[in-house]
Order: sequence, then C-alpha cells, then structure tokens
Amino acid sequence: MTATVRAVQMGLPRVRNSHPSIADRPDVPELVDRFGRVARDLRVSITEKCSLRCTYCMPAEGLPAIPRERLLTAEEIVRLVRIAVEELGVREVRFTGGEPLMRPDLEEMIAGCAAAVPGIPLSMTTNAVGLEHRAEALAAAGLTRVNVSLDSIDRAHFAELTRRDRLPSVLAGIRAAAAAGLAPMKINAVLMPETLGGAADLLEWCLAEGCHLRFIEEMPLDADHAWARDSMIAATQLLEVLGERFELTEAGRPDDPSAPAEEWLVDGGPATVGIIASVTRNFCGDCDRTRLTAEGTVRSCLFSDDEIDLRAGLRSGASDEDLAQLWRGAMWNKWAGHGINAAGFEPPQRSMGAIGG
Repeated sequence: MTATVRAVQMGLPRVRNSHPSIADRPDVPELVDRFGRVARDLRVSITEKCSLRCTYCMPAEGLPAIPRERLLTAEEIVRLVRIAVEELGVREVRFTGGEPLMRPDLEEMIAGCAAAVPGIPLSMTTNAVGLEHRAEALAAAGLTRVNVSLDSIDRAHFAELTRRDRLPSVLAGIRAAAAAGLAPMKINAVLMPETLGGAADLLEWCLAEGCHLRFIEEMPLDADHAWARDSMIAATQLLEVLGERFELTEAGRPDDPSAPAEEWLVDGGPATVGIIASVTRNFCGDCDRTRLTAEGTVRSCLFSDDEIDLRAGLRSGASDEDLAQLWRGAMWNKWAGHGINAAGFEPPQRSMGAIGG
C-alpha cells in the first residue's frame, strides 16, 4: 500500500496551534460556543488501533499507525483531563479509540485521572474484546462504567460485520464488566441494512442480560466513504421492525433533555431501548461534547476537519491557562451542526476510528 493511500485513510485534518479568533467571545471559563451551547462532556481518543475491523468504521487492513511520539502519553492525558475539569467545567469524561483496550497503560491512565479529578465519572467506549481480563483492574483504577459496541449476537453475522470471529470474547467481556460493577451497562448498535434483521434478537438478549441497548443511525464516518443517505436505515424503519415483537411506548428523554438517545418503553417498561437518530432527527442544537484526538488536538465537532493542537503546547512549556484558552477558542468556533442533510455536504476526512466516538 502506498503512503498516499494510507494518508487518505487516516484523514488529513487542518491542524492549527495558534489561537483561534475569540474576539467576541464572552469572558467566561466554560467551553461556550457562538450558539449558546456549553461543552461539559469530554471524549478522549487514546489510540487509532483496534482489535476489530467494523465495516462502518475502519478499512479491512486497519488505520495506519500513529507514530509513538505523536500519541499523547498517559501523563499528558491526565493533565488535559484535569484542565478540562478544573478550568473548563467538564463534568464527564469518556475514553475512546480506536479501541481503548489496545493501550497497555489504560489502567495507569484511568487511575491518574481518578486521582486528578475525584468524583468525575470516567467511562469508556469499547468493543469488549479482552475486557474479561481487565474489567476488575479497570474498576479498581477508577473506571465507573462502559459502553460496549455490539451490532449482532449471531456469531457468523458478527464475524462478517467486524471481519473478526470474536463474539465469545465480547460477551465474556460484557459479563465481566457487569460483575466488576461497571454499570449501568450500555450497548451501542449501529443501524445498517445488514443489522436490521437481527435488531429484535439483540434487544431480547440485552433485556435478558440487564443491558440498556441503544441503536444509532449510521453516519458518514466510515474510512471507505461508502455511506449513502438513500441506503441508510432510519429510526422509523427500526421502530417498525422492533414493533413486530415488542410493544414500544415513546418516553422521550426523561433523564436528560440534552441526551442524544430518545427512549422507548419496552412492553410497558421499566426497561427501555434508546434510539440515537443522528441523521434524521439530529440533536446538534443540544450537543455538549468536546473531543481530544489521540494526537492531542481538540476537535469541536465530529464532522469538522479543523483541529487545534494542544500537544505542541504541552511539550513546549505552555501553562494550564494557555492550553485552556486554546481549547476555549476551538469550541467558540464550533459549527452549528453537521449538515448531513444539506446540499453539498462533504464527510470529514477522518473516519470514526481516527476521531473517537
């Protein structure tokens, strides 16, 4: 494979290390933007590596490796998480990938963050491959819960979707996490034509295991750029399929009006199933997320290829306030929304695996 092809697959964001324009920004410490939103949920991607090759996320050969010296260290991540909480008002932190379990220093990272920002929920999005061997140590380090990406409980179908026959390990990881107290356990499933037929089986399994299932409309974040608006599965189609086996009653967003998932009572409740209609009923107007890439750049929106470099400041002696100001500027210039349904929409260069969820 040529270097050019590898670069395209990884994505070429526009990275800047200068202060973005914040001339008209109000003098407040929080991560506000021009549309009145405040980012309090931090997603930290810690690696581009993954143990699976899900078709909607990564190419079959995986993403090109990020050179070790370009990755944030555990100590650097702990410092940025502390700045986000102490200086910028972040109230929840989630570690993502790639696959976070590919970092051998994950427990060290979690423990450092737990000590630096006590009381702040620390969660992780994972595919759960190998989690059965690390769940107890992660919980002991300070991890509070996990979200597991799982699109099918049929072993052959799982292997086809992920290009890896690892379903037994995933299920073992989910059960180990539950036993370690990493709760509430949430399962995320991406809606695709290939997964719609097994959606009811997946919901039935989650109900039996005490997991909260959330279906997510597929977004144009695949490395192969094969997503098409006219072939994606919409939330309305899912509701029709699930309605053939379950009685669903709309419950809205009872716990958090800014949450991405709309909830539906299953057979009268109390169990619910969530649907994140990212495309057909987007929630950009209520988005409260800010993102750090594994290379130490702030990404204000999944779909913006503009990134602000914090790593350079970290390694050149920048103060906490210097880094916080760069971060504030990045978020002040956040887009109004992803624009998927607008004419002329262009997907981002980076895929989900290179951004973090």
